[in-house]
Amino acid sequence: MSKVHPALRVRIPFILAGVFSFLFSVWLYFVKDDTSAGIFVGIWVPSIFSFATLLLGPVADPARARAVEVDR
Repeated sequence: MSKVHPALRVRIPFILAGVFSFLFSVWLYFVKDDTSAGIFVGIWVPSIFSFATLLLGPVADPARARAVEVDR
């Protein structure tokens, strides 16, 4: 079994959720002919990716930011 980098392992659920949400919205829109539900589910994709960015992004340290400003 191949080893997956830990940083990627944490992101995989969000990537899969976004891809499945996109595919589900396309299925609703074109196959089930439910345009409003397809658009609604399609809006989930950027929301899922934004939530992942919020959770997995670096946290700014205000004390360090002030120290960098003073050093300049």
